[in-house]
Amino acid sequence: MKLKELVKLTKEEEGMFKGSFDIIGKVAILELDDKLKTKKKKIAKAVMKIYPFVKTVLNKKTERGGKLRLRKFETLIGKNTETVHKESGCLFKLDVKKTYFSPREGTERLRIAEQVKPGENVLVMFGGIAPYAIVIAKTQPSVREVYSIELNKQAHKYALESIKLNKMNNIVFSLQGDVKEMARKYYGKCDRVIMPLPKEGYKYLADALKCLKPKGIIHFYFVSETPEEAVKILKKEAGKQKKKIKVLNKRKVLPYSPGVFKWCIEGMVS
Repeated sequence: MKLKELVKLTKEEEGMFKGSFDIIGKVAILELDDKLKTKKKKIAKAVMKIYPFVKTVLNKKTERGGKLRLRKFETLIGKNTETVHKESGCLFKLDVKKTYFSPREGTERLRIAEQVKPGENVLVMFGGIAPYAIVIAKTQPSVREVYSIELNKQAHKYALESIKLNKMNNIVFSLQGDVKEMARKYYGKCDRVIMPLPKEGYKYLADALKCLKPKGIIHFYFVSETPEEAVKILKKEAGKQKKKIKVLNKRKVLPYSPGVFKWCIEGMVS
């Protein structure tokens, strides 16, 4: 049964209700208009009826913000916001209120992981709870090492727990700290660098490029209407370092806002 069929809404209310939501482990995250406040609990109960494994239902109250990319939630049902999420054969432990994680990027994480070759050293900037790193190690078990840098201490804590859950202690390494400072340890040592921070990531391009070996691959994420702005920024930064970028792929990942998208520009450094 569909969610809208379980909740009686007026025609006006139906126009306010998107009907789509995220499920992370046992936590459902809705995005309900404030005008639906009298129906929020009913909608939350309907979600739990359709998905009996869901134990907590939250409603988004703000957009993500700040250095840690967190948002505020309204609790509709339940108390526990710590959960274990399954993706691509991997387990991720997290608290949705304390860490950044998007289940909508699961397809993109797997796509990147499938490109990784045996013997590579991979660096993930802004690694969060280490989903990119863990999926890479699961998909390409012959990868040499995967480093995941994250500023959020809570996300780093959950990354360590998830690495242990997936038995990857000798392959995946979560590093807590500022990307600019931590990346210096890996200058010239990486075969691949992933930058899954679309709005502010360009500020760290210089460090990402310095981490790459000759013929290394960069996955640069950016938010814009078209991919050309991202390509221009990437090539300009490479030029400052007297390097060249051969663009391998320009991929539209997800919609960000009307007419604006999250893009992934993949390039080889020479």
